[in-house]
Amino acid sequence: MKGLQHTSQLTVTDAVTAITMGSGDMPVLATPAMMALMENAAMLAVADHLPEGSTTVGGHISASHLKPTKLGDTVTATATVTHVEGKKIEFKVEARCGDTLLGEGTHLRFIVDRERFMRRL
Repeated sequence: MKGLQHTSQLTVTDAVTAITMGSGDMPVLATPAMMALMENAAMLAVADHLPEGSTTVGGHISASHLKPTKLGDTVTATATVTHVEGKKIEFKVEARCGDTLLGEGTHLRFIVDRERFMRRL
């Protein structure tokens, strides 16, 4: 799995602004929305390489948010698998608007059996 990569994309709309998400009071991309896009890219990077009935769940994310992004802009997040140990998968993540780096960091996901995971709730 090491080296697997995926890029997810979103357009900044009112639904993902700091105002709407409650993380700030400006009409710019919310940090939680950027982090969710990074997690989405990581989930999809490995989704087709998991055992039948399995998925991944987020365990930790640590990322910077360096630049604001305005309504209408397109944001991409790329996740790359950097390390795999048993059921633990580590990723390098970054978000961009065009060539501008918006944020970067690391993300940890765990492989889980879907049915067992949901039974534990």
